[in-house]
Amino acid sequence: MPILVVPTAAVHRSFLAAWDELAPEDLHWLGPKSIAGDDELWSRDRAADPAGFRQLVEAIRREAEPDTVLPPGIVHQTVLWFVDGVELLGRLSIRHDLTPPLTEVGGHIGYWVRPSARRQGYATQMLAQSLPIAGALGIDPALVTCDVDNTGSRKVIEAAGGELEGERHGKLRFWVPTHVAR
Repeated sequence: MPILVVPTAAVHRSFLAAWDELAPEDLHWLGPKSIAGDDELWSRDRAADPAGFRQLVEAIRREAEPDTVLPPGIVHQTVLWFVDGVELLGRLSIRHDLTPPLTEVGGHIGYWVRPSARRQGYATQMLAQSLPIAGALGIDPALVTCDVDNTGSRKVIEAAGGELEGERHGKLRFWVPTHVAR
């Protein structure tokens, strides 16, 4: 069964395969850039190198550490990869705090499923598995948003117990409890 894990070099091959599935404008969803110090978007060649990939994994892991210095306006986040063995299926971020822009449109939790793995219930599993982790970070309830026309994501959030607050800036805003017996 697929599970959320901290980023690991074990998924190197499938990370690159997921990269190849994306259009350049969608690459940010995969996360080939760390918010912790390295402003440069990693190239595929750099990520293809095993040593370079290990550096990317470590940089992404540091994003969650409270002592990691981040640029102004950026918050610490726990990035988790949704994997089945060594197959990367998706990515999820839990933002530890909310800035004004995150309060308006981003929320605490954001998730992405690679194109070849969509419509298999993985986003629902990812969000459900992330809620106790968010709760352990002191987040309850979690703000989760989606585009107003993203019916699939709306269903994922509602399946996790999300209560619709309303709409702002083209985003539906849901509050999802993180300390619920499931």
